[in-house]
This record gives sequence, C-alpha cells and structure tokens, in this order.
Amino acid sequence: MNTSGRLQPVPRRSTAALIADQLRSAIMYGTLAPGDQLGETDLAGQLGVSRGPLREAMQRLVQEGLLRSERHRGLFVRELAPEDVRDIYVARLAVERTACELIMRGNRGEAVARLTAALGGLVDAAATRDRVAMSDADQVFHQTLVSCSGNHRLERMAQTLLVETRMCLTVMQDAYPEPGELVDEHQKLLDAITDGEEELLLHLIESHMLETVDRIYHQGEPGTGRSRAVSG
Repeated sequence: MNTSGRLQPVPRRSTAALIADQLRSAIMYGTLAPGDQLGETDLAGQLGVSRGPLREAMQRLVQEGLLRSERHRGLFVRELAPEDVRDIYVARLAVERTACELIMRGNRGEAVARLTAALGGLVDAAATRDRVAMSDADQVFHQTLVSCSGNHRLERMAQTLLVETRMCLTVMQDAYPEPGELVDEHQKLLDAITDGEEELLLHLIESHMLETVDRIYHQGEPGTGRSRAVSG
C-alpha cells in the first residue's frame, strides 16, 4: 500500500506472474512439499486458470530452482539436502552483505525507519511464540533489509533465496530459536546500522548466516538430544 499520498503507476501483472506467486507461497509454507509432483489438471482446477499460464508460471519456478523437471515424468518440488541449505545461506550472505554495504553508503535514515518497523513486527510475533508468525516476521525483516539497498536485482535474488530459506524452516525445523534470541540478533543488526558501524554490521550479518548453517549441521546429531532448527 502506498502510504506517501503520491499517485504512482499501478503495476500490471500477467496471469502467469500471479499464479507463480501462489505456487511460490505454497512451496514456501509446505502446502506443496519437497518431492511433491505438480499435476497440471489438478492445479488448473484449484486455481481456476487455463493450462497455458499455469505452464508458464511453473517454468518460472523451474528457472528459479524451486521446481525440478524430470523427463517423461513431470515437475516436482525440489528437495533440499543439507548441502543445499548451506549453499542457500552462503548465497544469502553474499546478497545481504552487499545490501548492507549499500545501505551504509546510501539513505541510512530511511533504512533505520523501515527496519525499526520490521523489527517491531518481529517483537510482536516473538511475544506470541508462534513459529509461523515468527518466521513471517523474520522474513519481512530480511526482505526489508535488502529492499533498503535500493538495488532491485538484489531484491529479485533475495526473493528466491528467502523462499528456499522458508522451505528449510518448514521441512527441517522441529524447534525454533528462543524468541528473545531471535529478536536480539536482529536488534543488533539494526543498532549497527543506526550507529553507522559498518564493520560491525558486516561481521554480524556474516555471523547470522554462517552460525545458522552450523546449527543445521550440528543439531540433530546422535547424542545431542536436539532436533535440527534454523532461523532466518
């Protein structure tokens, strides 16, 4: 929603783009789970669309890496191995580190305002201890971080990576990080931007990503008594 009061062009989106959004969301939340086969007839009926734009939408998700195509069999939701999870977070680090550098060289005040609002949403979600709400708010914070860079290509790259991250959360997570820990990690990122501490910010974003990968690999090992968990 436009809150500035200025008139802006209304985006025109194709049917295929709208279908892709729905499929992406279904994959992100696990309605379409890793390994599921996508049947054109069933999906077209559920969505109330013809097969043409549905096929175009599914091919978009193949290009994004969310679906895989098997010859003579069809399309399937891609399954994530631990190595894939590592690659996702390393790629996110590259995108979000660059976004942080651009923020520190750009309109830092606007970034602080937008991220403060996003953090407020995370605080509210943490108070409910609802994992879905926390994951949603976590994702909004990181989407906002990349958006504040002003680089639309980084935003497009981050969109797919965040969907894949949510797939990790849905499939691999039996326990979510403690709400206080989750809020504290993101508060530190915001504080570093507010204080203009670029070196600290880059250190924090790197730790935020790589420590998550470490948790994925070490939680759930025999004798630990812990399930695997990931945070955004």
